Amino acid sequence: MAPAPRGHIRGNHIAATVTDPKAFRSGRDFAAWIGLVPRQDSTGGKHKLGPISKQGDRYLRRILVVGAHSVLRRAKHNPQKYPWLTQLLARRPFKVVAIALANKMARIAWALLASGGHYRPRLAAA
Repeated sequence: MAPAPRGHIRGNHIAATVTDPKAFRSGRDFAAWIGLVPRQDSTGGKHKLGPISKQGDRYLRRILVVGAHSVLRRAKHNPQKYPWLTQLLARRPFKVVAIALANKMARIAWALLASGGHYRPRLAAA
């Protein structure tokens, strides 16, 4: 039997944890359920965003953040391959970008689960 591709076991954890992805209206709702969106405080019509809420499945949130850290380390060594992340790292701290990337990965995972599709990365522009 061939070895499982990298991330395969973790992907199964997401699919096993989220039995019905259509229970979430959007990817943002899914990311909020995991705890990867900023906590919102509002008073007097002013909205303030705080740190991530850390609600939901700790293990699921952790594997997404660890995966984001791995991608960011690769982006630092090969910046031309990851222009979006390189530009974001120039403006924001490493851990803030890692949470943003984990949030994006959670939204992608929800979209794939909800549609029943497979991930096909975009090809870089020549």
